[in-house]
Amino acid sequence: MEKEAVYCFFCFLFKSELGGRQGGGDAFVVTGWKAWNKGKDALLSHIGKANSIHMQNESKARALLNQRQSISSCFTRQTEKSRKDYRVRLNASLDCIRYLLCQGMAFRAHDESANSRNKGNFIELLKFLADHNADVKSVALENAPKNLQLISSDFQKEMVHAAAHETTNAIIRELGDELFAILVDESRDVSCKEQMTLVIRFVRKDGSTVERFLGIVHVLNTAAATLKVAMESKLAEHSLSLSRIRGQGYDGASNMRGEFNGLKSLILKTNSSAYYVHCFAHQLQLTLVAVANSHIDVAHLFALTDKIQNTVGASCKRKDMLRERQAAEIVKVLNNGEKETCKGKNQEMGLSRAGATRWGSHYGTVNNVIRLFTPILDVLEMIEEEAMDSNQKGEAKILLDGLPSFDCVFILHLMQDVLGLTNVLSQALQKKDQDIVNAIGLVKVTKSQLQRMRDDGWDSLLQKVSLFCNKHNIPVPNMEATFVTRGRPRRRSEEMTNLHSIAFTGGNGIRRTSILRNEAY
Repeated sequence: MEKEAVYCFFCFLFKSELGGRQGGGDAFVVTGWKAWNKGKDALLSHIGKANSIHMQNESKARALLNQRQSISSCFTRQTEKSRKDYRVRLNASLDCIRYLLCQGMAFRAHDESANSRNKGNFIELLKFLADHNADVKSVALENAPKNLQLISSDFQKEMVHAAAHETTNAIIRELGDELFAILVDESRDVSCKEQMTLVIRFVRKDGSTVERFLGIVHVLNTAAATLKVAMESKLAEHSLSLSRIRGQGYDGASNMRGEFNGLKSLILKTNSSAYYVHCFAHQLQLTLVAVANSHIDVAHLFALTDKIQNTVGASCKRKDMLRERQAAEIVKVLNNGEKETCKGKNQEMGLSRAGATRWGSHYGTVNNVIRLFTPILDVLEMIEEEAMDSNQKGEAKILLDGLPSFDCVFILHLMQDVLGLTNVLSQALQKKDQDIVNAIGLVKVTKSQLQRMRDDGWDSLLQKVSLFCNKHNIPVPNMEATFVTRGRPRRRSEEMTNLHSIAFTGGNGIRRTSILRNEAY
């Protein structure tokens, strides 16, 4: 760099070999221009016209200084737009996933190809969202890059897993350092895999009791030791230990509540403060099932209701017949003023089967048979007359001989009263916010009501049964007449009245069984 010399910054930056000596050549770039005697004419000659080398270099320099025209700036602007589009597309997909998870709906479809009319709940919901949101529509599905549409099955599974992870973390944060109880159950799914479910129950800081589902664990078998290892592993995933457990809740299976090798005992050996409580609602259901199976008249009643369900509910045609008869019966009683009508009353009912694992199903079965008594008889009579199969005719005749009888009606109403009390208790025990003190109080109240029914409820029950029989033209036996045991000669029968037979041999036995069974609580 020479002193008292002139250099051209633009030409220095973008010197071109093609320019030669045009405009001074290397003088303004390398050696420096010192021809002061030539004056400004030489400088103007270097600048030249619009297409001169200097002017081209100046244009390049100005373009270099303009950041908006730079390649990096273009890339930056494109990256920012892509980032915004990706965020809109991701939020739309996450909104659809959250909705499907909250509703418990399936994501996928059998055919998700471009020509499919139904591509599954997830894609169809995303299409619906795009149709009602221009911002989403401009960046989602067909308008998204083919490698970044965020609709693949892998993406859906990852998001579902992430949602489960975040939900579980929220539960653990809510639990904090508090103590908790565990609720464990196991069952086999449709793929014949043994699954163990784990629920924790704890008291929040506001004093309310909550239950939170922690997860499902696949187990090789249902042995108590296997379940304990699986449960410890699941708790360890969330930094929870057995020492913080203060309660255990399982069903009555031997592998759960066994005194020596049950899951309850294995945990008590590790933590003696993990007290075991058998679910009161489950105990009550076991009691009702035991009562239904231990007394011959009650067992016969529910066997009869099962046959009614099999016969009347065997086809859609017969169910439609039952609905028609039910509607006609409702119109009849409304016209007679026997019932009132308003919103929510006199709804259509159907027959249901009593099940050992469906809590409250026995009560629902008895109620429906009583309310649909006349429609059921009408349908059975029609089957007996019009059925093509002689076996079906015979089955209908057997039911017509057994159902409209005083004995059957008596047991129906007796079980309606007994199960009505226990059903209220069962519903109360199933509440999530129920506590042990209130539960024991409810059990005592129900036992007292059952005892009161046993001591003082005979007259009202007999009156109700007699009114029902008179309404449906069912003969009511003379209570003072001598009771004759079926299948035995009169000379061998124990002498007793019909009243004594029903009150002490039949009905009272059932009520006594109910009281004794509830002593288990």
